[in-house]
Amino acid sequence: MGAHLIWDERYNLGVDMIDREHKKLFSILNKLYDFGRQEEKSRFACQEAVKYFKDHAIQHFADEEAYMVSIDYPGLEAHRRIHADFRERMLPALENELELTGYSETSIHHFLGVCAGWLIGHTLIEDHLIVSGEPIKHWEKLLPQEEQAMMGQTIASLLHSMFRLDSQLISYCYAGEKFGDGIYYRLLYSDRDKKTWEFFLLFEKQLIGSTIGSVIDTKSEATGAMLSSVARYAARELVERVKRHFSSMEHFEITGEQSLTYDQFHKIYEKQSPQFSLLFDTGRGYFAFCMSTAEITRYEDGITDVTANAVAEIENSLMQSHTREAPDNQKKKILVVDDSDFMRKTMRSLLGRDYQVLTASSGLSAIRSITLDKPDLILLDYEMPVCSGNQVLEMIRSEQDFTDIPVVFLTCRVDRKSVKRALALKPEGYLSKSLPAETIKREIDRFFEKKKGDFPGQ
Repeated sequence: MGAHLIWDERYNLGVDMIDREHKKLFSILNKLYDFGRQEEKSRFACQEAVKYFKDHAIQHFADEEAYMVSIDYPGLEAHRRIHADFRERMLPALENELELTGYSETSIHHFLGVCAGWLIGHTLIEDHLIVSGEPIKHWEKLLPQEEQAMMGQTIASLLHSMFRLDSQLISYCYAGEKFGDGIYYRLLYSDRDKKTWEFFLLFEKQLIGSTIGSVIDTKSEATGAMLSSVARYAARELVERVKRHFSSMEHFEITGEQSLTYDQFHKIYEKQSPQFSLLFDTGRGYFAFCMSTAEITRYEDGITDVTANAVAEIENSLMQSHTREAPDNQKKKILVVDDSDFMRKTMRSLLGRDYQVLTASSGLSAIRSITLDKPDLILLDYEMPVCSGNQVLEMIRSEQDFTDIPVVFLTCRVDRKSVKRALALKPEGYLSKSLPAETIKREIDRFFEKKKGDFPGQ
């Protein structure tokens, strides 16, 4: 992404109210980019810039929809659906990432990449249709919301079974925005009637590198090629598993596959009318799953470089690598108790490679989890609603079988008064949620190392 978003005359619709707001949104994103580049950036300044962008975007959507009503635009409902998807799913997920990482440079770039890509694409494609009076064709084949939700649940389940990730669906209308360094893969299938289906699977590189790729021994110069191969294997395997869940797809047979650059992917995808276009936050990077019918009989660009032998070789390598991992029954168990779904997923991603991570969203579910599967450590949110962290700790300490389980508070508050109140309950300690992820992981590793030192026989 360049240093700034440059306003292009192509973005002008000729409607003063809409053009003015588009320019304002571009300007806000540019300010946020500048904040992200400053080493001594003010977190408050970044928070205010994000809030300013969000407020302007939401107001802009309302004004734009009112304008469409005034001219009786036939694509109004499609616009409303796209606006709602960005407002209610994508923006909250990006905000959560910013807060959790303390507005790190990486998370700011994520925010900018997705929001800028969305804004440019929406302005150039959907918004220009308003003045031409044409309906939106790109989304005209999207399947009903119930089927979108079913596919989303299926993909999330498969991501968990394949990568051990708890994923959050953050968009039903992923429009091809760039969300970081990615691996872009295209699969073509045909059915008995020779109808062609296209699947685009997009992996953020850090997702592949921190999950499947992390268990493969590679030399540094071969890592990029190996990660691409792993992504190709994962793409084929995921589509094959999707087929098993939907009887209408059981007769699909693969006819071709390609690795694409982002530009190649975007050039092809902007011409599509997808049936599914789903974006997920896996906690370790973004993943997109897109599917459409096609009339394509040849490749348009890209590299077709996968053979059955190559896929079999990757699969064999993965299987051998997985056998070298420590099984769950040899790992220490950590129970994460937090009402935030995002926080639970993030802690699972952070700790899941070295520990067996259990999660609970409330005090009552925590007690049940402790009873069924006694953990070696409990990470307990101090500020939970309904039943607060100190009340949960009191419940744990009231049960004789649980009194020796160490509890560490997770807290957003690090002021002296809050810390003193938390320590009065005699937990093993406390960790601030604003700490960098690597610091939290290091402190937990240090805790277990100390325990091992106290009890050498363990």
